[in-house]
Amino acid sequence: MLMNDLELLEEKISHLQRMVDDLSESLVRHTAEIDQLNRHVAMLMQREASREADGGGGIILTDERPPHY
Repeated sequence: MLMNDLELLEEKISHLQRMVDDLSESLVRHTAEIDQLNRHVAMLMQREASREADGGGGIILTDERPPHY
């Protein structure tokens, strides 16, 4: 009976270790993806700030009628 309990515990520990490894790999992938997205957002913000500083920002005219009227 004791041997059977020990085998069950070893099996559970093995499954838990695999789950922890999988979660760790997933966390590493997500961290890399978040870092990449943060770099893209920073680049876009810098590009937009540069565009606004150059006066090239688009003018939004909400009161104008569209050309098809």
